[in-house]
Amino acid sequence: MLIAGIDEAGRGCVIGPLIVAGILIKQEKMPMLEQIEVKDSKLLTAKKREALFPEIIRLAEKHAVIKLSPTQIDQAVESQRKLHKLNRLEAKAMAKIVDRLKPEVVYVDAADVWAERFANHIQEASVFKTRIIAEHKADKTYPVVSAASIVAKVERDREIAILREKYGDFGTGYIADQKTPNFLVQWLKSHDDYPDCVRKSWKPAKAVKSERGTRQTTL
Repeated sequence: MLIAGIDEAGRGCVIGPLIVAGILIKQEKMPMLEQIEVKDSKLLTAKKREALFPEIIRLAEKHAVIKLSPTQIDQAVESQRKLHKLNRLEAKAMAKIVDRLKPEVVYVDAADVWAERFANHIQEASVFKTRIIAEHKADKTYPVVSAASIVAKVERDREIAILREKYGDFGTGYIADQKTPNFLVQWLKSHDDYPDCVRKSWKPAKAVKSERGTRQTTL
């Protein structure tokens, strides 16, 4: 049996793309994922993720990666159409992964509060019809999803490194990293708007921009 795991990286950040990744593996090779000790990518250091990445690719029959740009994310978040929000954008990306991998069964980390609905949205958008199991925190439960989460996180880390070379050190892109909000503030001191790497629809980005506008008005 061919089994796929699909997960994403960077959903909650304010800078950089959202990466959706999937791996396809034969059922008999599943124990090997446990042997190399894959786990939720957030529980691993960047060095450990990079070390596991080639091992995962070696064990997998194939893998697929889709990068959702900040512009695509902004369009989804600010869409007035209910069915075109971020959850649906992710479901469509995962559907493309399903179509590329063509698994007999697929496990995904549910982005929707209602996991079954998220699975249905993926199935609706998929050309290739298969069994889809969507669960919350699937990256902690299923090694195949853990492996996909590592692939997604490594790909995002590489994208972030490229963006840092272009725009300077903005940290991880998550608002909890003080470098990230500091970057947003400093950037707007010399520019009218954020660069394309920033998700302008995100509340933290809007808050920084709004505060800047308020300060300019009171000067």
